[in-house]
Amino acid sequence: MKLLQDLLYKVRIDQVLGSTNVAVENVTSDSRQVRKLSLFVAVRGTVTDGHSYIAKAVELGAAVVVCEEIPADAPMHVVFVQVQDSSRALGIIASNFFDSPSSKLKIVAVTGTNGKTTTATLLFRLFRSMGYKCGLLSTVVNRINEIEIPATHTTPDAVSLNELLNRMIQEGCTYVFMEASSHALHQNRMAGMHITGALYTNISHDHLDYHGSMNEYIKAKKILFDMLPATSFAVVNADDRYQDVMISATKAKKRTYALHSMADYRGKVLESGLNGLQMMIGQQELHSPLIGEFNAYNLLVVYAAAIELGIDTMNVLIHLSSMQAPEGRFQYIRNNEGSVAVVDYAHTPDALENVLKTLKSVRTGNEQLITVVGCGGDRDKTKRPIMAQIAVEFSDRVILTSDNPRSEEPKAIIEEMAAGLDIIQKKKALSVTDRREAIGVAHSMLQPGDILLIAGKGHEKYQEIQGVRYEFDDFKLITELFQTN
Repeated sequence: MKLLQDLLYKVRIDQVLGSTNVAVENVTSDSRQVRKLSLFVAVRGTVTDGHSYIAKAVELGAAVVVCEEIPADAPMHVVFVQVQDSSRALGIIASNFFDSPSSKLKIVAVTGTNGKTTTATLLFRLFRSMGYKCGLLSTVVNRINEIEIPATHTTPDAVSLNELLNRMIQEGCTYVFMEASSHALHQNRMAGMHITGALYTNISHDHLDYHGSMNEYIKAKKILFDMLPATSFAVVNADDRYQDVMISATKAKKRTYALHSMADYRGKVLESGLNGLQMMIGQQELHSPLIGEFNAYNLLVVYAAAIELGIDTMNVLIHLSSMQAPEGRFQYIRNNEGSVAVVDYAHTPDALENVLKTLKSVRTGNEQLITVVGCGGDRDKTKRPIMAQIAVEFSDRVILTSDNPRSEEPKAIIEEMAAGLDIIQKKKALSVTDRREAIGVAHSMLQPGDILLIAGKGHEKYQEIQGVRYEFDDFKLITELFQTN
């Protein structure tokens, strides 16, 4: 139980109706979770406006309502706090409610279009292998040391986020590694948090259905670096065109990493194949089981973050050499005939191109590269034809299929992808609406030594169709098919 006056510390307030000397037992922006002595924050969302649920929250026992507009019929027995930005207020109030957990932890947040999950997961595994107690907040899973907590969002809502951080403190964690999505940053889910370090991977075409334009998407990512204090560090990819934009207004200590440009942390790929990477980091050589140049970037930024956190160089390199990729990130299996299947989360044009270029670089030239790919429903439609074009450009055969169609018709999504192909390109592509059947068809095409890429869903264990999530696992399915050979 906390006093309202303490929860409002650092919140920009326009006016208060009632006393701030009242007790609060829980904080929520979901009216369904309101109970007696709750503080309800009315947040304007993309689909619904929390202000529409103020009456319901009051009826369920809310003691305090934080909102941007106080209702004309506001009841006298409830305290109303008017703020300019209720989403930002929610983040600060949630942090205060859990005694500012982020200030007691060393938190490294990763943002960018591609590489967030791999980078955050590698950092978590690296620090766990070195004996530290730490937490992970990622698209795939949340972890508190070895305790696994299912992830529902790339970055949790503000209340859940601070609650998880508080649990991590209780479990003795000192470090936390997390993904910072553009949605979360734009929606102020990380407001009120203290970030020790921020890492930037890259930016490419994604989430324009939400942000509207690349400009707005970039601005959302930039929020992470704008919120850093002078005591923090910011590590950005010097090979990426937007690196200067990201850190243009940051107060943090600026550091860069790169494979092809001058940088504070410089790397170089010596060899890359299906057996892993041989690369230089500074003056030291590193062998890793991870595959491809994109993973060289991930390893390099992980190394940079660890050094900025004060860890010994050789200790980092020794442990980094044994790190495996997260589930669904260039996860591969080989059958008895030497064919290889790769399952990857690549669901953006840039990510798909990176994976396909990596596979192309390790080919001998005698094998086929077959790609199974789809695009999610209710998401950015502009990338659909581009994804098909990239798949056809770098593959011998392509099967266009369903991803998570959500509320859209799978066939219509596939048709929008195929619309990006010319007559000649269409000869290399086949449309199979059912994803299970599509993977089965691709498997039947494989000759000994061929490579199959199954892109788009990666770690996901479901397929969402018309609001229902059906059990579906790309890697499990291809493993079963390989075992039937």
